[in-house]
Amino acid sequence: MKKGLLTKIISNQYTIFMDNAFYVASPRGKMRLQEKPCVGDVVEFEKFDDSYRIHSICERKNRLLRPAISNVDQALIVTSCKDPDFSVHLLNRLIILVSLAHVEPVICVTKSDIAPNIEEIEKTLDWYKKCGYTVVYTDPNRDTKELEDVLRNKISVLCGQSGAGKSSLLNRIEPSFTLQTQEISKALGRGKHTTRHCELHPICDGWVADTPGFSSLDFKRLDTTHLDEVIKDFQPYLNQCKFNDCIHINEPSCAIKEALEKGEINPYMYEDYKSIKEGLV
Repeated sequence: MKKGLLTKIISNQYTIFMDNAFYVASPRGKMRLQEKPCVGDVVEFEKFDDSYRIHSICERKNRLLRPAISNVDQALIVTSCKDPDFSVHLLNRLIILVSLAHVEPVICVTKSDIAPNIEEIEKTLDWYKKCGYTVVYTDPNRDTKELEDVLRNKISVLCGQSGAGKSSLLNRIEPSFTLQTQEISKALGRGKHTTRHCELHPICDGWVADTPGFSSLDFKRLDTTHLDEVIKDFQPYLNQCKFNDCIHINEPSCAIKEALEKGEINPYMYEDYKSIKEGLV
């Protein structure tokens, strides 16, 4: 039995990478009644007559539902400084979304070379650096070494605003990707979707998925009971509140609120945390 990484699914064709070669397989019949494989899965497969059949899915360490991809090490949250404009609240929601899925968020900033308010944006992003999030900048005037180091030996997904430059930054690292890029729709002020399916591409001894993106930021369907535990800003202050069940909104003697008042916690992140806990988003 062979074992490989599932890198692409189009219709009933499942592309598997093993030992520097790609194989096209399909799930064996009984798998149609079970959970289906998704991109990022490590699968066991074998040759049957003139074709390959997937027999089983190995244990996953995590799985994102939309986009459907598993075993992800990190999510590059691609946030644009201009066209579309920088949104700290969208950035926070994406950080929280991938953190709840037990995926490490990495902030990738694009188009800093054309942003008239870059100093203001950099000052905002200092909050994220301070508490331990990785922040990398990429634009056509910078070399890609910093980004390559982030991607090396990892399975990464890209997420963020349409038109933020997700496909373009991959093409700068590896032009052979020839991923389709787009011009910003001036009338709508946002990008047009160009990526049609989820696929892993080899890069920097790792893999990266250029995906159609997270289709929903609806937190009402997610379990946010332990949301405070996945936010890096809060982690130094956990278990220091007066009440064990403190949710850091209205309770007295809350270590996180006290740190916020002292300017030790990102106020933008706290604002979005509070909105999510109160069911406002």
